[in-house]
Amino acid sequence: MRLPFHIVQLLKEKSGSDLRQPSDCEFLSLDIESKTGVHIGATTLKRLVGFAQDERMPHTSTLDALARYLGYLHWEELSQIEDKGNSDFDTSDEEVRSADLQPDANIEITYLPDRMVRMQYLGKQHYRVVESLNSKLQVGDEIEILNFVLHHPLLVLNVWRNGESLGQFTAGRVSGLSSIRIF
Repeated sequence: MRLPFHIVQLLKEKSGSDLRQPSDCEFLSLDIESKTGVHIGATTLKRLVGFAQDERMPHTSTLDALARYLGYLHWEELSQIEDKGNSDFDTSDEEVRSADLQPDANIEITYLPDRMVRMQYLGKQHYRVVESLNSKLQVGDEIEILNFVLHHPLLVLNVWRNGESLGQFTAGRVSGLSSIRIF
């Protein structure tokens, strides 16, 4: 089985690797294991991203580990995301993309049960938390976010606290973001 193109693109973005050579799957394997605690062999990843022709279906646990690595609860949730291709003018009023923001913009998100995080955009998908209410994110944390989508969980690609990387964080796993406000 080869993964759909848009999911391979998500793997590239998450890992920071272009996945241009089969040897890049070694790095991806290590990155997945360091972030999820689950080992997926480089040979399996080569099959999934298209370096090896093999139509065997991977184990569900492998697909679930890939989904968790990308910030989803399980494969079924990840496989439901829509492939919009690489040409898309269709943006939703319910989505805010980091690439569309100007540095120093402020954004506030809320999610259940009673969480609020206000952050300042630093540029290049990085934000600094300036206010946090009932969230595990703390004032001063630097976080990396691609986009915010109303009613969807927020995937924080990395959290840095006091210069130390804490890894990935997901907010609003169950009901998603309740509100997104830019000011």
